[in-house]
Amino acid sequence: MSDSTSAIHVLKHHFADLDQQRETSTFGMWLFLVTEIMFFGGMFCAYLVYRVLYFNSFGAASTTLSIQLGTTNTAVLICSSLTMAMAVHAAATGHRKAIILFLVLTLLLGGVFIGIKGVEYYDKFQERHVPGPNFNFVLEGAEAKHFQHVDPHAAEIYFSLYFCMTGLHALHMLIGFGLITWLIIAATRGKFTPEYYSPVELVGLYWHFVDIVWIFLFPLLYLISRHP
Repeated sequence: MSDSTSAIHVLKHHFADLDQQRETSTFGMWLFLVTEIMFFGGMFCAYLVYRVLYFNSFGAASTTLSIQLGTTNTAVLICSSLTMAMAVHAAATGHRKAIILFLVLTLLLGGVFIGIKGVEYYDKFQERHVPGPNFNFVLEGAEAKHFQHVDPHAAEIYFSLYFCMTGLHALHMLIGFGLITWLIIAATRGKFTPEYYSPVELVGLYWHFVDIVWIFLFPLLYLISRHP
């Protein structure tokens, strides 16, 4: 199939040309991401308000999270953003095998992130730090000496926000897995050319947004002041 024939095949009838179609779809994706920013922004604001109200208890609850696992996940997501950007570049230059390779790498790195997050969640269940009737928060060791008069109810609020924000972030990643899998199938079938690779570019924007959300979550949840 020639480039001109391929262009006609992917061009929707209500657009004048591929450039207009690409600009419109990109604008639509940015509008969607703005709504996502407002969605996560509300949770960030709620977290910051409660952080000020229960400064000591939030700091104490944060000490139970593993900075090592959080840092590893941050590095993994940054690498996945790089492979996603390389996939977009490969699509723009018409390298089909490279598109598939970098998309698969992005998918694998995302899987590593979810796996590590699953380990963290399992630890929280074992420690009974999951909000609900079985919630129990007791500091031990050096932290117990540093943090005194910790309010368990305030700590439960911290973990409620932790599970809510990281859980929704993980849900967005799972949606990204589905989109990337669709891209891999489409790339295997030769759907993308240097003239038409908007889906790769748009999914790339979505994936970068999900990564940026984690860049904010990591310091808020893991790196807050751990001193009373």
